[in-house]
Amino acid sequence: MTVHSMWLPDDLADREGTGLRGRSIAIAGDGDLFDTVRQDAAALGLRLVDAAGGDGTDILVEPADAADALGPESFALTRGTDRTVVRYGGASGALYGWFQLLREAILVQPHRSPATTRHEPAHELRMLDHWDNVAVHPVMGQVERGYAGGSIFYDDGSLRDDLTRVERYARLLASIGINRVAINNVNVHAREARLLTDDLPGVARLAGVFRRWGIRTHLSVSFAAPLTLGGLGTSDPLDDGVQEWWAETANGVYAAIPDFGGFVVKADSEGQPGPFAYGRSHAEGANMLARALAPHGGMVHWRAFVYNHRQDWRDRSTDRARAAYDHFAPLDGHFDDNVVVQVKYGPLDFQTREPVSPVIPAMRDTRVALELQVTQEYTGHQLHAVYLAPQWREILDFRPFGDEGRRLAEIVRGGIVAVSNVGDDVFWTGHPLAQANLYAYGRLAWDPTLEPAAILDEWIALTFGLDEGVRDGIHSILDDSWRTYESYTAPLGVGFMVSPQGHYGPAVDGYEYSPWGTYHFADRDGIGVDRTVATGTGYAGQYPSPWREVYESLETVPDELLLFFHHVPYTHRLHSGSTVIQHIYDTHFAGVETVEKLPAVWAALEGRVDAALHARVSDRLAEQRRSAVEWRDQINTYFWRKSGIPDERGRTIY
Repeated sequence: MTVHSMWLPDDLADREGTGLRGRSIAIAGDGDLFDTVRQDAAALGLRLVDAAGGDGTDILVEPADAADALGPESFALTRGTDRTVVRYGGASGALYGWFQLLREAILVQPHRSPATTRHEPAHELRMLDHWDNVAVHPVMGQVERGYAGGSIFYDDGSLRDDLTRVERYARLLASIGINRVAINNVNVHAREARLLTDDLPGVARLAGVFRRWGIRTHLSVSFAAPLTLGGLGTSDPLDDGVQEWWAETANGVYAAIPDFGGFVVKADSEGQPGPFAYGRSHAEGANMLARALAPHGGMVHWRAFVYNHRQDWRDRSTDRARAAYDHFAPLDGHFDDNVVVQVKYGPLDFQTREPVSPVIPAMRDTRVALELQVTQEYTGHQLHAVYLAPQWREILDFRPFGDEGRRLAEIVRGGIVAVSNVGDDVFWTGHPLAQANLYAYGRLAWDPTLEPAAILDEWIALTFGLDEGVRDGIHSILDDSWRTYESYTAPLGVGFMVSPQGHYGPAVDGYEYSPWGTYHFADRDGIGVDRTVATGTGYAGQYPSPWREVYESLETVPDELLLFFHHVPYTHRLHSGSTVIQHIYDTHFAGVETVEKLPAVWAALEGRVDAALHARVSDRLAEQRRSAVEWRDQINTYFWRKSGIPDERGRTIY
């Protein structure tokens, strides 16, 4: 079965206008990453020339001068009339410079004037977390929240013998600047816990593949490993035996993988063990692991996704949104330097619309990483075409301290992390157009000022070529697709109207009486969660000014977050001029109308893209239309029956 390439495919050098095949390249530098660049250049048809005699070459890759002050991952690219020069600050910079050169070979017109551009990553750490299980989990399968088939690493109980596809994956991640990968699920089951010990040789094999592309490997570990793997009677982080066990285990990991990145930990969350069992804080738990890794230069990514998932739905004062702040803000400044507190972008769980988490601005003396979700858990399971870069750009642009303060992208000192969306599907991401999200994540992690529409242009050109009709068609499907998805699903920031069994499709009351703690509180008179300080859960008060005041007031809260912060009557009038109930009706009808146009747009591209790819996207668009209609009809019917207020336009509601 053919595995379809993503961007920068093998035929790149043969594409019209790139001018690569047969040209000469000289690469000055010794080591694995330089060898990787040489091999990649040769595979694309470039002629390798010894760097010592490289003065007459078409492409020269050489170290930068000290005066350039380039960091180890940075580079400068000069395109002259006769020669292109990449000057790098370190070996990783040479690798990233090579891929920028390839990107520009597709995107830049040959007549462009000579110029030098400088490229430096905005974040030192740009990471992907895989939620792959070694064994097939009876509920979550081979990949938890995976919508593209099985794992590219594991095959029901063991590491795959053939890692060729992992090599291709490492190349495409390097091409967008990813430099860290965690290879297993944050929910560490018994089989996966053994990656830390018995199965370490397999981890070392994967690390060897990723290392060739400048990527360090991380492991998700269980906080209870001293109990389950070490035979100890406790995993108390202040116990001397536990500390010694982790130190010895870390020594073993680094003996096998000298550049190992560190541990990812989900603790005291959704049933995962943690320090609370021993009356210890999350800082004490994280620091214990950090001190085991510190002699080797490793780090701990400690997830802030901690909340009570056994709540009483009758208790209206309990608020899952408050939990991460309540647990972590008091610990600011108590974490060791090699601990990164990894915070989901919003206070709940990767919803289509949430406010930015107040934990990030609250922890000024802690290294915090922003966590995004590339896999489409709550945005259509890679069955719906939903381009997420516009959402991420809004998050990165958010200014927690007001218009004069820094953007969120400038505040997160621990880097950016996201949950990966690839699997062993022939199209890598199940929905071929979902590849755009992985590409966009890497590009925004490198440069959070890039425009989502421009990133989409890049991905389309690199993946499909320069056919303007293909570009325009895919643009019309993807460009505003996140807001389209929002329009036919949960309204005005309310969230979680999905089926609890898998998080796909509508279930308005699916979580309403659930211990997981996410509610909309719809009744005959109104809808929304009162999270104000004055009369609600007080969540709005977790924000610094001016946002605590903005969210507290009905006069200033943004329409798109109204129901996240306030319980209002259905007749409450939005800033847009519409009432809440009419907004619900209008957006759900409009969202379906948009989705119904997409199949025809895609059908017009038949014969201009790969036939199998075209068929797959056609199938997915048909399912998106079916699902959008179901969302529209269930949401509109529910609120008509709940409120008794008809659609003022008289459209069919059941």
